[in-house]
Amino acid sequence: MRSIAEVDAELTAPGGPFEIETLDIGGRITRTWKHAPASLTSLLEEGRGRGGDKDFFVYEGERVTHAEHYRRVAALAHVLRDRYGVKPGDRVAIAMRNYPEWSVAFFAAAAAGAIAVAMNAWWTGEELAFGLEDCGASVLIADDERLERLGDRVLKLGTRIISVRMAAAPAGAARLEDLLTPDLPGRLPGLETQPDDPAIIFYTSGTTSHPKGALCTHRNFCSNITSLQFSMARAALREGRQPTAHAPGVRLLSVPLFHATGCGVLLNAVFTGGKLVVMRKWDSHEALVLIEREKIAQISGVP
Repeated sequence: MRSIAEVDAELTAPGGPFEIETLDIGGRITRTWKHAPASLTSLLEEGRGRGGDKDFFVYEGERVTHAEHYRRVAALAHVLRDRYGVKPGDRVAIAMRNYPEWSVAFFAAAAAGAIAVAMNAWWTGEELAFGLEDCGASVLIADDERLERLGDRVLKLGTRIISVRMAAAPAGAARLEDLLTPDLPGRLPGLETQPDDPAIIFYTSGTTSHPKGALCTHRNFCSNITSLQFSMARAALREGRQPTAHAPGVRLLSVPLFHATGCGVLLNAVFTGGKLVVMRKWDSHEALVLIEREKIAQISGVP
């Protein structure tokens, strides 16, 4: 078996797919992947070409292709910008189950230049209200369970609401399904997003006090996805195999998208043109059925 040092030298050599460069980022000298996607929107654009009409998100019998996911993201990004006045740096909060709409809302916020706030879907109404006020969200995209918990608290904050999977939207809110009309543009808004622009806020558990928002940049997550690809390429070369560029794979997801782990798995599937299979709630028997039916090769979860 080839050594790690030997394989690393080959993969990171100048001109190679995992070339490393050194940059001054916020006053810190940092080694970065030279060819990593520049932003979440770049990651989405690259993945769209790889995924095409292949399944991207499978949930409880629903199937969304990469092409359809991209179309919905583009439409919502224009809605957020043109109808809701979302500007670069604004916060768009997301509070829902691991629905396909979570991914649509997340990438649409990024494409509109906003900071996506991945809210803990297990929070109580009081905790959800705290998160919205703390991050200063101008728009909340949420499902029925989260909106029911919030009640009228959200009205006091002045946050505009887009509801997901509700027969009728709450007063003053709009249904996502009604907003995504066929006449909307099918391409992302042409915003110039820089790698070190803020992209995502995740909240800590708040074990000792209130949860705290942890801010991530576009580079943080795009580097993470590139590191994952590098690890897979390194393993292949060490075993004497040729690495498969952007190997898509089929993965069963059993952790929340609002967590950094689940979100990272989502981004990797988008970038590689892979497929995510998601259950409403973990069930070991159902997992075995899905593994066989969907040809799942990987599971992301907690041991």
